[in-house]
Amino acid sequence: MPEAAQSAVLSLSRLRLGVQLLMLALTVWGGALVGHYAAEKISNALPSLSCAYDQSNGAYCVLIPLQHQMHHRVGELIQQTGKFTLSLLLPLVFTVAAFYAFYFFIGKAFCGWICPLGTVQEGLYRLGRVLRRPFRHLSERAARRLRPLKWLVLLVLVLGLPLAAGLGVTPHATGDAFCQVCPSRLATTLLTGDTEQAAIRTGGILDFAFGALANTLFGFVLIASLAVRQPFCRICPLLAINATFQRLSPLRLVKQAHDRCEKCGICTKACPMDIPEIWHESGQKAFNEDCTLCGRCAEFCPDDAVIQIKFGPARLFGASRPYYKARIKQESPQGEPKIVRWLPPRTGGHG
Repeated sequence: MPEAAQSAVLSLSRLRLGVQLLMLALTVWGGALVGHYAAEKISNALPSLSCAYDQSNGAYCVLIPLQHQMHHRVGELIQQTGKFTLSLLLPLVFTVAAFYAFYFFIGKAFCGWICPLGTVQEGLYRLGRVLRRPFRHLSERAARRLRPLKWLVLLVLVLGLPLAAGLGVTPHATGDAFCQVCPSRLATTLLTGDTEQAAIRTGGILDFAFGALANTLFGFVLIASLAVRQPFCRICPLLAINATFQRLSPLRLVKQAHDRCEKCGICTKACPMDIPEIWHESGQKAFNEDCTLCGRCAEFCPDDAVIQIKFGPARLFGASRPYYKARIKQESPQGEPKIVRWLPPRTGGHG
């Protein structure tokens, strides 16, 4: 194998892993690492990262101000004044604008390279491969059916219930409905040694219901991640927000039509989100709203330059035959490390 091909194999996969680990440290323990004052500045500058319930974090999730503003700035003001004006939406507009200013440079790579819960899920999935847990690949039909759920979660839990709470239609506890059930809230706080968020509150029926649902969802994500790639990402409302902006970022994946694609399908097998369009389509149609820009489809494409990662006109990474040959010797498209693939097959699993 040429030395250039070997070094290329190290680049994208290890670069992404390094970025993921660095951002996990920043988003989960950033406040403890750089101090509270600096962490507060980071939170204001990067309104799209970690959880506000994590007392050691270095940045806040954009879903938090969205819920807060729907609850207190829009819903409560409408209730008090009895009318709706465009000025009520200004804080919401500024939050979205600040998010987009950050998103412009990284696009949907936030999900595939930065999100702390995404990193945790990937780590659990790798653990599942080492433990020889059965691999579950979502069918095209199942993948397509799951897609509307993230929009439903966004509309109901992030926007709808907080607005209803501000209007006095639903209880005050629904003002941050998504945060109440978000598995990232439990994951990031538990990583700092804080078990308070995992405790089920018994102050009222709604508090108990939210706590029980949060722990159930978190447990499901932990278990499912051992066999299914990125189970929560498929219904995450932040992925829906990212999908809204996906055409407005210069960072993107590009796929050229190739006569061998219909006979191959390796790119979809490599995709953590099981996106069938990558296999069947070309151009913009190849990259569905679920794409997280992880780049695995480009890594495992066996034909030169068919799939590329670009920033504007600049090519950052492109598929190549030598890269694929070297990469496939290290890991299967489904993420099974080479050392695991040498072990006897386990009955009951399928890929």
